[in-house]
Amino acid sequence: MEKLIISPTVFTPKVILDHEEYFLEIAGESRPQDVREFFGPISAWMNDFSDLVLTGKRKDPIIFNFNFAYFNSASAKCIVDICKVLARLRLKEIDASVKWYYVKNDDDMREAGIEMSQIVKIPFEFVELEEQ
Repeated sequence: MEKLIISPTVFTPKVILDHEEYFLEIAGESRPQDVREFFGPISAWMNDFSDLVLTGKRKDPIIFNFNFAYFNSASAKCIVDICKVLARLRLKEIDASVKWYYVKNDDDMREAGIEMSQIVKIPFEFVELEEQ
């Protein structure tokens, strides 16, 4: 299994998915023209990572870092799908959770994270960042 690293563009976020370091992050703006094309490799990687975790001996906590400046509704479904992979790991007694970063006073982004946490029912830690 290889790391998945995607450089950000005007329409897509930075993605770093590293199975060796257990570092999982998506950050930036997510409004790709073709959501399936962009998130397809991410979903496939997450499913492979899940299989690797379940068959391996390593039991370190898994924390997925989401740090969005903006995401559209099509991206939101893909974000929920990523969280559902984490939820399946939790059902197998793997410590998997989310860190949801949002800029101070960005109530919409904070609320989006709260809604997602309620949908997938896994632990979310909300991290407030200073305004830039």
